[in-house]
Amino acid sequence: MSRMSKQEKSWVFYDWANSAYSILITTAIFPLYFKAAAKEAGLAASTSTAYWGYANSFATLLISLCAPILGSIADFKGFKKRFFTFFFALGIVFTLLLAVVPSNQWLILLICYMFTVIGFGGTNIFYDAFLVDVTTEERMNKISSRGYAMGYIGSTIPFIIGIALILLSDKSVIPLPVTVASQAAFAITALWWGLFTIPMLKHVKQVYYKERVANPISHGFKQLFETFKKIKLYRPLFLFLIAYFFYIDGVNTIITMSTAYGSDLGIDSTNLLIILFATQVVAAPFAVLYGRLADKFKSKTMLLVGIFVYIVICTYAYFLKTTLDFWILAMLVASSQGGIQALSRSYFAKLVPKESSNEFFGFYSIFYKFAAILGPFLVGFTAQMTGNTNSGVFSLIVLFILGGIILLRVPEVENISKSNTISQ
Repeated sequence: MSRMSKQEKSWVFYDWANSAYSILITTAIFPLYFKAAAKEAGLAASTSTAYWGYANSFATLLISLCAPILGSIADFKGFKKRFFTFFFALGIVFTLLLAVVPSNQWLILLICYMFTVIGFGGTNIFYDAFLVDVTTEERMNKISSRGYAMGYIGSTIPFIIGIALILLSDKSVIPLPVTVASQAAFAITALWWGLFTIPMLKHVKQVYYKERVANPISHGFKQLFETFKKIKLYRPLFLFLIAYFFYIDGVNTIITMSTAYGSDLGIDSTNLLIILFATQVVAAPFAVLYGRLADKFKSKTMLLVGIFVYIVICTYAYFLKTTLDFWILAMLVASSQGGIQALSRSYFAKLVPKESSNEFFGFYSIFYKFAAILGPFLVGFTAQMTGNTNSGVFSLIVLFILGGIILLRVPEVENISKSNTISQ
């Protein structure tokens, strides 16, 4: 960290900041809190699960469809930081509301949660696009990887505090109802997110931009249509996005299905939480390692290594039987999860025209979000047809193989100049 510029450090710390939301609100605590609130209100478990799915799908779809046009507008001078700040404020405010809305108001809680999803997703579009502004192409692998590493480390601190509050209240060690302890965890999430975003707001500026025009909104739509018309000019970029769609779908599916998979193996919730925590800790240094190796062996090579590791993971999952096997699988995931995500971000950042980075990271966001559809369906369908969860996870190997084959056709970005990339 001491060798980074102030702008690089500030950018990296946003990964540290928003990681609290990812693990406490998206993954660990709020889903259980919402289910309990819905159950208390008399909703059937299947109904509340359906509402939870609808809320996530709608919020994700909304921000994904808006991402390219918002990005196109944000490419004009001064707009990128404004959009980042707006979505950041939206996410913070509604995360705080989760801590004060009465637990029996399940519908209001769900609506607030949807706004947090929009705020979190919207902010990340512009955060990723700021990578081109804070560092050079030569340092993008390192800085992007450090961001993911800081995110993994940062996520463990509020996660431990939140889980400790809930477990201690559940055991009556502290004089707080579990509901209040959960709400305190939501407040901690918002405060953590807000506090560590201050450096980003203060020190990161939009360096690459287009000069403002009279009507940036209509011009943004026009620019978006022009990009679609010139899609052949950006062949390496969109070829990478197709490869990314397949392999990141596999990565995301393994992340989202891991808890259910562990439960099917008979691993209790306590052990699952411990494994989740250990995975976060181990993933941090490996994310940094991927960044360093990418500078030595090229980004695409390390992305292919990550894809190969995930092919091994899918194969190993087919033979999984014991808790020890699950631990080994989790550590394999930790070895490549952060690296493959970080290098994908930096690889894409090198391909995009810097003055249009927001527009293209809008497309990046769409491919990332829609890559959450095929994988879970493939796992569910295969598991149902075979009656074996292991076979469902093994089926993801198809996504990694397809992603790897397409990625092989993408030029080595380190060997071509930006102008050559755009002209292909």
